[in-house]
Amino acid sequence: MSKSLSASWFDRPTLDVARELIGMDLCRRMPDGSILRLTINETEAYDGPEDRACHASKGRTPRNAVMFGPAGHYYVYLCYGVHWLLNIVTGPEDYPAAVLLRGAGEANGPGKLTKRMAISKEQNLHPVAEASGLWVEPNGMVAESDILRTPRIGIDYAGEHWANVPYRFLLK
Repeated sequence: MSKSLSASWFDRPTLDVARELIGMDLCRRMPDGSILRLTINETEAYDGPEDRACHASKGRTPRNAVMFGPAGHYYVYLCYGVHWLLNIVTGPEDYPAAVLLRGAGEANGPGKLTKRMAISKEQNLHPVAEASGLWVEPNGMVAESDILRTPRIGIDYAGEHWANVPYRFLLK
């Protein structure tokens, strides 16, 4: 039996999910059948239509439509035409929010993470579940004292307020 988190675990406030993912294992069934487990050490929260850094701040589009759907699904998009970025949809349906997985194991940076785990647009819209080949398993709770909270990276376009909210979580 899998220890994979259920979709309902992600149907909670985005900041709680982003913080609590720190220390959990991102698991991937690789093409050769082996399982790669990397401990999540960096996340960023993108919390709804008011968050000017959130892709949904300008409304629903074909690219971000998954963010308006049920929690516990992947939102994978191409950044700068180069790197796939992996997000997990959170919260209730019709409230567009997600957590960007920025780092796990030795893969520091969201593009390095998806490359290391062979993640691409193929995972977009899939559930966070072992059956999809990409899932999250609990790995013990990390103490608050072991987590650093900072502003997100690379979102100056969102304006001073949104560029400075502490929605980034890192394992110290």
